[in-house]
Amino acid sequence: VGSCVTRGGATNDAAAVYAVTKAIEWLQKYSPPEAQGMTFGEAGPVPAQGAIAQQMFWYTAFTAASVEPGTPVMNEDGTPKWRMAPSPHGAYWSEGTKIGYQDAGSWTLLKSTPVDRAQAAWLYAQFVVSKTVDLKKSDVGLTFIRQSTIDSQHFTDRAPKLGGLIEFYRSPARLQWSPTGTNIPDYPKMAQLWWQNIGDAMSGDKTPQEALDSLCAEQEKVMERIEKSGVQGDIGPKMGDVVDAQVWLDAPGSPVAKLENEKPQGETISYDELIKSWSK
Repeated sequence: VGSCVTRGGATNDAAAVYAVTKAIEWLQKYSPPEAQGMTFGEAGPVPAQGAIAQQMFWYTAFTAASVEPGTPVMNEDGTPKWRMAPSPHGAYWSEGTKIGYQDAGSWTLLKSTPVDRAQAAWLYAQFVVSKTVDLKKSDVGLTFIRQSTIDSQHFTDRAPKLGGLIEFYRSPARLQWSPTGTNIPDYPKMAQLWWQNIGDAMSGDKTPQEALDSLCAEQEKVMERIEKSGVQGDIGPKMGDVVDAQVWLDAPGSPVAKLENEKPQGETISYDELIKSWSK
């Protein structure tokens, strides 16, 4: 495995640089000035305040906050003034590539956990993901665990007041969103490196390319240490050989080389036409 292009990774390839560059550009040009200093949790409820015309990344728009009665983004009859839409994509997107991100968790019971505690945790897990509890949790937080909740008559009835959320989750489009990376060798360490380096790009201390080059190199150091320690056994990372980047760029799939034209002609599609992609 690898994080840098020279090992077959895509953390610092042209598509990644394009994505970070666009994020910075949009943040500086189109976001409220205070957005640059906000955390994820602070930014999530902001679209519900009524001053945001378009939110490009759904993950950072908290749906539950956006359906609160009496807010500027809701009609008096309880329907939203806003609508969810299929995720846009950039120049490097290709058919079959993921187009969104969502957190998707799972329960992990460690072998080292005392049996009585593991049994208690297992029992609690059954409670948390039970039909009744998930239906109530989803009703409040609008994040789903069970397919039965999504398909329930309750959410069929509530769908007109949720702006497209239910239609999306009942459609094949949700499969185009990638879940949280379950195969990250050390998520806490890797995430810490991500924020440090992306912060350098956002502040202008480094160019997007410099920041991503630094990020992938630091990630590879972490993975090399994990491999040498053997702590993750046969499921741990096995680092690939470093080769000329062009070897990987000439191969099919990711990583990808820089496009000659990173700004192809845009296309305007009516909302009604666009959401037909959500039909089963």
